[in-house]
Amino acid sequence: MSTGTDSELNQWLEMLRSPDVNERLVAVKTLQHLGEEEAIDALITALQDESTAVQKIVLTALWELANPAAIPALLQSLASPEAEIRSEALSALGELVSSEHLLLLLDALQQENVNLQLNVLILLRKIHDAKSLPAVLSFFESEHPQLKEAAITTLRYLNQVEICPPALSLLADSDNNVRRAAALTLGHLGDEKVIELLTQALTSDSDWQVRRNAAKSLAIHANPKAASAAGIAIKDEHWQVRKFALQVLQKIPDLQYLPTIIEALTDEYSDVRKEAAITLGNLGDPIALNALQQALYDPDRDVCIYAERAIKKIKNSEV
Repeated sequence: MSTGTDSELNQWLEMLRSPDVNERLVAVKTLQHLGEEEAIDALITALQDESTAVQKIVLTALWELANPAAIPALLQSLASPEAEIRSEALSALGELVSSEHLLLLLDALQQENVNLQLNVLILLRKIHDAKSLPAVLSFFESEHPQLKEAAITTLRYLNQVEICPPALSLLADSDNNVRRAAALTLGHLGDEKVIELLTQALTSDSDWQVRRNAAKSLAIHANPKAASAAGIAIKDEHWQVRKFALQVLQKIPDLQYLPTIIEALTDEYSDVRKEAAITLGNLGDPIALNALQQALYDPDRDVCIYAERAIKKIKNSEV
């Protein structure tokens, strides 16, 4: 750095300590524009500024500098009472953290701050390291539903975790959001009771989003034991549940549900009608041809296209 540039930088670093918030804002914005690595220590100190506006610009400046030295300070910003500050810090850390920061993140989880813990659990999804499993599991019993939800969501991002008995109980949690997240996570686990629990959730949970997510997970598993629950869910009161229940039957075709699937071709929602057409094509039974011919005149273009494909598929299977 030249002497002139050094002098200019020092001018703005000095202004960071001004009692006037407007001067501090100008200093931070200028330092952000200059992008000098020598300003990192001063910017890290400025994260403690009493002004939220100053803190936010400091976070953006540190994000742009992308120096890992700022990670510990950025982690502490995740504990801020200001949602805007936490969001900016999380975005910056999302690009800066890597597997080498795992221990740092796990240490941060030990701090008794819900905002910090919640955001660290989110950051662990980027690292995918199963070594964080014990720490993640510890939040399954949290008194804070948002931490349980974040933990069960993070679980499905961890590499090589296929069996996790503690996760199963969260599908019966009293909090809707926790059950929604658990239903999705169980789609990635291979525990013996997963299919049974998901089928129960699909047919009996009071929250339609839980039922929908259970159907999504059952489609991933493609286990024939899920057919009866999917057959019932085709008539669910919520169209998204009906849609994804049909996707389950696309993976595990079962002719006993043919009449119900044909009926779904006239569902009020085009997404459901489209999935019904795909499912009928997979079943390959010519009994469905009549209904599919009528679906060629559906007001939704996608439904027409998939009905035509289903007809071709059924006719080709007859040859």
